[in-house]
Amino acid sequence: MSGTSTRPAEKSGTFKLGGDLPVHRLGYGAMQLTGPGIWGPPKDRAEAVRVLRRALELGVDFIDTADSYGPYVSEEIIAEALHPYAKGVVVATKAGLVRTGPNEWHPVGAPKYLRQQLEMSLRRLKLERIDLYQLHRIDPKVPVEESLGELKALQKEGKIRHIGLSEVSVEEIERARKVVDIVSVQNRYNLTDRVHEKVLDYCEKENLGFIPWFPLATGGLAKPGSTLDSVAKKHDATPAQIALSWLLARSPVMLPIPGTSSVKHLEENLAGAEVKLTKDELGAVDAQASGR
Repeated sequence: MSGTSTRPAEKSGTFKLGGDLPVHRLGYGAMQLTGPGIWGPPKDRAEAVRVLRRALELGVDFIDTADSYGPYVSEEIIAEALHPYAKGVVVATKAGLVRTGPNEWHPVGAPKYLRQQLEMSLRRLKLERIDLYQLHRIDPKVPVEESLGELKALQKEGKIRHIGLSEVSVEEIERARKVVDIVSVQNRYNLTDRVHEKVLDYCEKENLGFIPWFPLATGGLAKPGSTLDSVAKKHDATPAQIALSWLLARSPVMLPIPGTSSVKHLEENLAGAEVKLTKDELGAVDAQASGR
C-alpha cells in the first residue's frame, strides 16, 4: 500500500468504552504471544516484546489479553514490554476460563476464583486497576448474577474500571446488565462468520463496544478472481486488510483486535485501517460473503 502513515491505527477512529474511556477502534489481541495451542511461552519471546512495542508506535492503544493465554504468559509479556504504560494505553484482560492443557478451556465462574484471578492479573500486569475486565465465559454451573456480582464488588473496590462479556447472546447481555453496567462484548465475528449479527446490532443500539475475535478470516472468499481478490488488488491491499476495512465500516462500535506474533504481520494488519472502501465495494464484498 502506498501513502501509509506512521500511526495507521489512529485512522480507525475512536470509541469511548463506557462513555469515558477512549481507544482507537483498531486494537491488538495478545492471544498469539504464547506457544502452540495458546499454551506455554512463545518460540521467540524477544519478537513478542517487539510486537507489543511496535503496536504502540503504530497508534494502537487498546491491548486485549486474558489470564488463560499461556496461561499467564501473555499478561507477563505485556508487562515486560509496556510497563510503565504510556498515558492512554488500555490493557483489557479476562477471567473465567481454566486451562488444563493446549487448546483445552473450561469455564469457571465461581466468585472466589474470579477474585483470585483478578488479583493475580493486577500483579502480573503491574496495574492497580484493570480498565476493562471481561468475564471470559458464563459458567453454566454458576448463576451469572453471582459471577458478575463479584466483579461489581471488585469494581466498587476500585480494582476494575469497566466490565465486559465474551461469547454471549443478546438475552445473556440483558440479564447481565441487570446486575452491573456492561460496556463491551467480545464475540467471534468476521466476514465469513456472522452468527452474532443480532448481538452486534444490539451493541450498536446500546453503544456497547463490540470486540470481534478471529476478525480477519476470509476463508475461500479470497481465491483469485473473486470479488474480494479484485477489490484487494484495486487498493494494493491484502484480502485480510479488506476484511478489516469491511469490519471497521460495518459498525461504529466495532473494535477489531487482530493478533499476531510477527512485527511484519502486525504492520500489515494495522495498515488495513487506511483502506477506505467505497459503498459499492463494501456492498460487493458483503454480497460475496453472504452468497448473494
